[in-house]
Amino acid sequence: MRFFPVRRATTEALIVLIFLLIFVFFFLPTVPVHFEDARSFLPFPEAVEFCGDLRWNVYPHRQNHRKIYDLVLASSELDWLDIRINEFHHHVDYFVIVESTHTFTGSDKPLHVKESLGSFDKFRHQIIHHVLADENLEFNTTWDREEFQRNAMFDQTFPSLTGPQKPNHGDVIMVSDMDVIPRPSTLIALRNCDFPRLLTLSSQLYYYSFEWLHKGPAWPHPQATFYDGNQTIRPIPLRDIGQWNTKTPPDAIIMNSAWHCGSCFPKVNDVVNKIQSFSHTEYNKPQFVDRSEIVRRVRQGLDLFDRESEKYHHVPGNKDVPEYIQANPDQFGYLLSRQQPNANFEDYVVT
Repeated sequence: MRFFPVRRATTEALIVLIFLLIFVFFFLPTVPVHFEDARSFLPFPEAVEFCGDLRWNVYPHRQNHRKIYDLVLASSELDWLDIRINEFHHHVDYFVIVESTHTFTGSDKPLHVKESLGSFDKFRHQIIHHVLADENLEFNTTWDREEFQRNAMFDQTFPSLTGPQKPNHGDVIMVSDMDVIPRPSTLIALRNCDFPRLLTLSSQLYYYSFEWLHKGPAWPHPQATFYDGNQTIRPIPLRDIGQWNTKTPPDAIIMNSAWHCGSCFPKVNDVVNKIQSFSHTEYNKPQFVDRSEIVRRVRQGLDLFDRESEKYHHVPGNKDVPEYIQANPDQFGYLLSRQQPNANFEDYVVT
């Protein structure tokens, strides 16, 4: 009889263990786990196959988390910021967004992103926003100002990052534009693979919307590299080498790695503002900022600046578009079709 309490205790322990096992196998799998997070590495066998298809080895330092930083300059493209963050926030660790109080031509401009950060509260922990420090600086050309602003995406942000935001050797740095959206597979490759120090992410180039595909070479941007302290390749050298190097080896470029939608704006005024503020000042002419003429050209897929080399192929009902745009056609209808009489510009009324 004196052994009964021991048997009873053993029975109770078994019952507790059984309930614990039931909980583990039937409830815990419903909770997201680390290896299922897109910001984690692929299982090693999958990574070997995935990276091998790109002629690369697997990134060797898998014992440490490898962060991805997405660097962009912001002007007034809040729709594109919305698309960008929602499209791949689960792949990117930090969005480094830099904006200036001046356009490339030196005109004053509002800080649109700073004024709208409240709209992105859900992702605020992933956003590193910086207002460019360029007061009292003189620039000889618009291109000099643009180069300064692009380099500032690294020069004026990375040295001051601390805590979880602080970069480690090997972390991924992607230098892009707001209207260039990398494909998810591209971001998986950047995190998992041991890619070259200078990598070009060649993009499908569209104009006005995703129904006008550019005829000719792909867009040779964005670029990616990895953090290497003071030896990190800065944005302008990274971008220029990637654009102009005609001897790029096959393993230093990923074809069709992103979507680029140039001059894809919801308002005619946005098109006019771009023409008046970007570095190509030779296009800032009365005939190119005429609102009705802009609408006509966008509807018909004609180049805004009469460039003979710029031709576009009509792709009606194109399904190869970012997922977030597909899921929100009412919000982004102008990115899907320009065939309406007003070319789907919200600030233009046909009379």
